[in-house]
Amino acid sequence: MPEPGPVPLGSPTGAERDELTEAAAGAAGAAGDVTAALALAGDLGARLPTPGTGRTAHVWSALASVAAADLTVARTLEPHLDALAILDQACETAPPGTWGVFAAEGPGEPLRAEPDGTAYVLTGRKHWCSLGGVLDHALVSAWVGEERQLFAVDLTQDAVTPVPGKWVARGLVAVDSGPLDFSGAAARAVGAPGWYLERPGFAWGGIGVAAVWFGGAVGIARRMLSASASRPPDQVALMHLGAVDAQLHAARCVLENAAHAVDAGTLGGADGWRAALRVREVVALAAEDVLRRAAHGLGPGPLATDDEHARRVADLELYLRQWHAERDQAALGEALLRSEPSGW
Repeated sequence: MPEPGPVPLGSPTGAERDELTEAAAGAAGAAGDVTAALALAGDLGARLPTPGTGRTAHVWSALASVAAADLTVARTLEPHLDALAILDQACETAPPGTWGVFAAEGPGEPLRAEPDGTAYVLTGRKHWCSLGGVLDHALVSAWVGEERQLFAVDLTQDAVTPVPGKWVARGLVAVDSGPLDFSGAAARAVGAPGWYLERPGFAWGGIGVAAVWFGGAVGIARRMLSASASRPPDQVALMHLGAVDAQLHAARCVLENAAHAVDAGTLGGADGWRAALRVREVVALAAEDVLRRAAHGLGPGPLATDDEHARRVADLELYLRQWHAERDQAALGEALLRSEPSGW
């Protein structure tokens, strides 16, 4: 298998490249191990900057570098960094420990928040709580009347209970993302109602997820490259390899452009949301094409006999479903109708 290595966006300094190399090696060493992944997330979270502070490309490069080595580790790191960035944007200090962000809505009655003096209590079930049973803290969205608001929650309290037996995924197997039940759990409001979705960083976080998809696709492309280098020339395999290189180049370009725009302060509001939809579209389609071409070019052998490759493929297939595909395409089309004319 190819050795893990950095996946830089832009032009990193020597020190930044060293940090990316170290992050990739750490992810390879923690592959599939949630406990080790959480330790690495804590270490990187203490050292990496937050998006929008002049080094956004480096943050997304770290996510891509970790993802190219192992997607279980990346799935642990990405929400931890996102939570730290959200708290920083709210001008709050993050208490020590590991963090998640649980803001997706699920079926049934939503999670509710009720005032309790100067704080709140959360009651109900929250779906899609990745690693909710092992994290220390999370930023959790809940409904206050008819509005959504974000809350910081200590997940170690007795009023927070993981729901067992709900995570049956074949990808990201170790990252249990089943629901949590809250029974009067103490919580602290982070921002005003609606702030979580309206802040510029919401779009930036969505692009950070795309950086992980990009890194995961790079990991699969590296497997294709090593296979082509170790066997006689195969024009079909080379054709797929060339097409993958072009797709990854396009994905890298849109991520680099978005990172520059974030640091320049031009990716907020509606512009930020449109940019996030565009970037996620380009990167997700590139990753899906890499998956398809790897299957065609490599055949069934690596999927059946190479544990690392088979796990990476299954992990990326599931991770990509955070992109809402045609629904996001429709959302982008609707946004264009409401905006100033596009560049084209």
